[in-house]
Amino acid sequence: METILQVRDLHTSFLTSNGEVQAVRGVSFDVEKGKTLGIVGESGSGKSVTSLSILQLLGSTGRINSGSIKLDGEELTTKNKKEMRRIRGGRIAMIFQDPMTSLNPLIPLGDQVGEMLWEHKKEMSKAERDAKVVELFRMVRIPEPEKRLKSYPHEFSGGMRQRVMIAMALACRPELLIADEPTTALDVSIQDQILKLMRSLQQEMGMSIMFITHDLGVVAELADRVAVMYGGLIMEEADIFDIFKDPRHPYTLGLLASIPDMNQDKSKKLQPIPGSPPDMIRPPKGCPFAPRCPYAMRICADELPPYVSTGENRRSMCWLLDPEAPETGNPFRNKK
Repeated sequence: METILQVRDLHTSFLTSNGEVQAVRGVSFDVEKGKTLGIVGESGSGKSVTSLSILQLLGSTGRINSGSIKLDGEELTTKNKKEMRRIRGGRIAMIFQDPMTSLNPLIPLGDQVGEMLWEHKKEMSKAERDAKVVELFRMVRIPEPEKRLKSYPHEFSGGMRQRVMIAMALACRPELLIADEPTTALDVSIQDQILKLMRSLQQEMGMSIMFITHDLGVVAELADRVAVMYGGLIMEEADIFDIFKDPRHPYTLGLLASIPDMNQDKSKKLQPIPGSPPDMIRPPKGCPFAPRCPYAMRICADELPPYVSTGENRRSMCWLLDPEAPETGNPFRNKK
């Protein structure tokens, strides 16, 4: 399978008044052409910073310290601002979590989507841009698209605004779409509609998707592969089927246990993961999940575990998978 995006040993940090926040600490993954990679983790795990690093949208305090980001074999970390401006929206597009903060409340939606076309396809006339926007609105299932060009964001529901953001992202038919928690602010029924829309558009356009979320249940609807992030690191990576059937990291087990089940006993409480994420100004020298892990050993706090192959095209970062790890109380003892 061909790779559209290749990230290797990415380190990204932010300078603050309290010190340097080491948000991403050596992340590597691939996004295959025409496929979806889900990146899952709770707030502060580094998943959104990873996506912003790809697009170089880190702001004045953020910086990529080291690593490689290649789009179809082309290195992005050495690109200047002008070169990245051509890539953003053109070859890589992004959908953000809250469309209300991403859309200008004072500009008609048709003009906002048309601005993306003006930026990347300056040869198009105003009439051609308007016709293309109507086509895009129709593609994302916005009813009566011709009448919606002059509508403002406040006249649309949350789900419809997110459809506008998808239309804007797809305006130039990007090779890669990065979706950062695009359904979090929506109710469940609208969330399902957006996920089905993204899946159908992916099949229609053949684009790749990098889908960022804190919800493994959402990722199950869309992703082919999943990378589970915590403490600025990828804890586990595997195909979507393997993650749900046979997880190989205690953090993944915790995330799965916290998913509500429609068929579970109503008197049974959900199982949250106790504790808090690590302080990324002073990240732990060992496994970042060790203080919250029910299976933690002494070595977990002292040394960062290496990646262990847990099957074909899957890996996990956990000392419990080491051949010398004790078998008693080890949830992976027969899976080494």
